[in-house]
Amino acid sequence: MITAYTLDGTSITIQPLDLESTVPENTLWLDIFKPDEDEQLWMKRLFVEELPELDELDDIEASARFYRDKDGLHVHSLFPQRMGKEIDGINVLFTLRDDLLITFREDDLGLMRLLRHYMRQGKLEADNAADLLLEIFQLKIEYISDLIEDGYKTLEDTAKQVLHVGSLHTTMSDLMLQEDGNGHIRLALYDTRRALRFMKRSLRQVSDDEQRRWFDEMLYDIESLLPHTQFLFDKINFQLDAALGFTNLEQSKVIKIFSVAAVVFLPPTLIASIYGMNFEIMPELGFDYGYPMSLVLMLMSACGTYYFFKRKGWL
Repeated sequence: MITAYTLDGTSITIQPLDLESTVPENTLWLDIFKPDEDEQLWMKRLFVEELPELDELDDIEASARFYRDKDGLHVHSLFPQRMGKEIDGINVLFTLRDDLLITFREDDLGLMRLLRHYMRQGKLEADNAADLLLEIFQLKIEYISDLIEDGYKTLEDTAKQVLHVGSLHTTMSDLMLQEDGNGHIRLALYDTRRALRFMKRSLRQVSDDEQRRWFDEMLYDIESLLPHTQFLFDKINFQLDAALGFTNLEQSKVIKIFSVAAVVFLPPTLIASIYGMNFEIMPELGFDYGYPMSLVLMLMSACGTYYFFKRKGWL
């Protein structure tokens, strides 16, 4: 699907394009989402050099994520997105050429929907494609900040659940999802910092103090958010260790019960074994009350062992 966003004075018009269409004049942003083979052929008309491949979006080396060629400035950026309790990372390719921003993506991104909503409501002020690109990164940083705040709230809830045996499975699952999501957030912050530093060095439009302050503010926000992700990692690991420790403690209590039961019944077992022998000379076998006596001895030995353990504080 190909969508053109054209700037008409101060308002932005959203127009879906088909294969017979050409890029309208005054197009500020061209968003390309999951292009099929025919749409990819249509896209080749936009590029002088080789058409970027969607398979290249996941490359991690800097030379493949941030570069400039005859088609303009290319930036691959990782966007975190919450899906239920999980947080996943979605790569988006930005190509900035003169006053046109082209985006390629193979997954739906909630941030793009929010951006379109702002455009329809007239809440987004972007005079050129570079400003629009910076607006997208600003929204990205704000969204990451919201995800970090959600992480704090989640860990407050799991901290109260760690000591409840019945909810340990759910708590452990939530902590593992939180750890994975926090990893995506931290990776997105590092990736965004690299992208912003590259754009600050490479954008020809960065000539006025306002845009430079914009870059500096976003980079400062990223530096302030990174310690929060490290703190979340530490807190997640602490709660995981606490949950595992509490689980081991509960298991130890069960093992302790079996161990004490085995020791308590050891003396009665010894007495029963002795009188289960088949020797000819065993005076007790001739007692009229030998059987009750053996039962009393077994009971007394079990109770005595239990009392000894109780007095020592082992129970």
